[in-house]
Amino acid sequence: MALINFLKPKNQLEPGGRTRAPVQEDDGEPAQKCPNCRKEIPVSRLWANDLVCPCGHHFRMKARARVSMIADKGSFQEMDAGLRADNPLGFPGYAEKAETARVASGEEEAVVCGTARIEGQPCCLFVMEPGFMMGSMGTAVGEKITRLFEYAARQRLPVVGFTVSGGARMQEGLLSLMQMAKTSAAVRRHSDTGLLYVAVLTDPTTGGVTASFAMEADVVLAEPGAVVGFAGARVIEQTTRKSLPAGFQKAEFVMEHGFIDSIVPRAGQKQMLSQLLALHNGGSRYGK
Repeated sequence: MALINFLKPKNQLEPGGRTRAPVQEDDGEPAQKCPNCRKEIPVSRLWANDLVCPCGHHFRMKARARVSMIADKGSFQEMDAGLRADNPLGFPGYAEKAETARVASGEEEAVVCGTARIEGQPCCLFVMEPGFMMGSMGTAVGEKITRLFEYAARQRLPVVGFTVSGGARMQEGLLSLMQMAKTSAAVRRHSDTGLLYVAVLTDPTTGGVTASFAMEADVVLAEPGAVVGFAGARVIEQTTRKSLPAGFQKAEFVMEHGFIDSIVPRAGQKQMLSQLLALHNGGSRYGK
């Protein structure tokens, strides 16, 4: 099914991803050019490797594909599936753009939330959707994440979150910026109960999401090469009138400066997350 979705007219590895259109190899199978190694990789090979090129480049992944990769089969139970933002400011063209995003991504909003098990460990899980206006955070996104943390606090569950976002959704103005404080308060209340929150930063995690719940986790992980930052590099250079170091805002650079705990390739994420959950739960599966 994922391969069929790939071949839809968007001609992208995933809706919203900045990738070139697939080309046909000699045997007729679609291939995707990797922006890192510049090689053409068969689409079937990419999907079999969770959208990671042999060179190590991690392509952007749709929210539900990531849920399938991380959660135990059949364990994910979605919450607030129908919650979506309206157009509170009457922003011109916003309703049409949001509807286009729904069609392109197959999602009602830019985050998917629910409960799941990861190698048997129960948790609440949220995964942001890059194909929905690049995971921008509006009122519905903030509300869904807030509700998830509140539910997790009541049910005594840890939270695992995968972030990908261009920041706050400008079409909702101040209401979108308010979600930074709203989600942060929910994270704090969850933390005050002694529960674990693990965030996995994927490409890109920027703007108001970085400045709120993405960097407030007890353990902050990231995918290799992910862009992590607040303002864009060009904005910073234009403001400071200084050239930025090579690799600025890449996950590896951010980890070197103490803002990320570990960089975990996609293939090892499920095991890493299950170990962290188990250790927080008393180490029941890892040698207590």
